[in-house]
Amino acid sequence: MKMERKQYIVIGLGRFGRSVARNLEANGCMVLAVDREEKNVNLVAEFVTRAVCLDITDEDAVQELGLGNFDGAIVAIGQSLDAAVLGVMWAKEQGVPKVIAKAYDDTQGKILTKVGADEIVYPEREMGDHLAKALAFGNFLDAVELTADYSIAEVTMLPEWVGRNLRELRLRDKYHINVIAVKRNHDLEINPSAEEILRDGDALVLLGRNEVLKKLSEDR
Repeated sequence: MKMERKQYIVIGLGRFGRSVARNLEANGCMVLAVDREEKNVNLVAEFVTRAVCLDITDEDAVQELGLGNFDGAIVAIGQSLDAAVLGVMWAKEQGVPKVIAKAYDDTQGKILTKVGADEIVYPEREMGDHLAKALAFGNFLDAVELTADYSIAEVTMLPEWVGRNLRELRLRDKYHINVIAVKRNHDLEINPSAEEILRDGDALVLLGRNEVLKKLSEDR
């Protein structure tokens, strides 16, 4: 049985909005992309189901979009809080079940939540947090903070690990970290065997305390 494609509307086509629109379409969704600037619409038109030049503050024009037919709306308007507020309000009033809004700070986020946004995202803040963690962890390719004390991090192979298996390395005993996966040639082997022989170019996905992961990075 063929599943029906989900439909989303993305309102505001700056860099963030364009990225969301393109990736939703690339992942099998139908996307209506909307912006009041024609140049922004043209940048994304070939990558989405439909792109429309429209001012979201024009209620009559918004009514014609049929927002109630969409599974979700992403309000990614950056410069105008008034327009973002109206975008969220129109979407909720017309029955969009899930409205996600972009905000720059907590104040803007609270306002958008009060007018109906189901979820708030902070792209600039999240990118800043991600960059700061990447810099702090040095050699770690990626890190995801689980709590204030624990993270999951992907670490490049240390030379002394190559050719040895996980049982020999005894990483849990030495560092109190858990090996979640071995990454090899873009493939992930989840919960790898203790007999897994590590190769040059592999990476380990580790779970542990932040200070331990950072020290492991600095000890390279």
